[in-house]
Amino acid sequence: MLSVALLLCACVDKTEPPRTIMGADAERGLAAMQRVGCAACHVIPGVRWPAGLTGPSLRGFSDSPMIGGRFPNRPDVLVDWLIDAPAMSSETAMPAMPLTQAEARDIAAYLYTLDE
Repeated sequence: MLSVALLLCACVDKTEPPRTIMGADAERGLAAMQRVGCAACHVIPGVRWPAGLTGPSLRGFSDSPMIGGRFPNRPDVLVDWLIDAPAMSSETAMPAMPLTQAEARDIAAYLYTLDE
């Protein structure tokens, strides 16, 4: 009986639905990322140059369970991180960014399109 229960658990679909942010626009997010220079530190699909190596690659970002290795990858947390990462983690190399709340939401929408 236990082996049947374990087998059934293994078959359960564990995928999460795509994260959506109401009113955010991924295309505007990509443009904002280019404007503020996110690619100076990160490899970003959709941005050809530069291809920074200081921060982690953002390929597959939507599949990552964590932000900055410390925080759950949720839209509200991501928006806060994009605006002022040092306020959340003083150890991060990511600077506070010159973003409005709307721009950060758009960038988050773009990042959530990046899957493997």
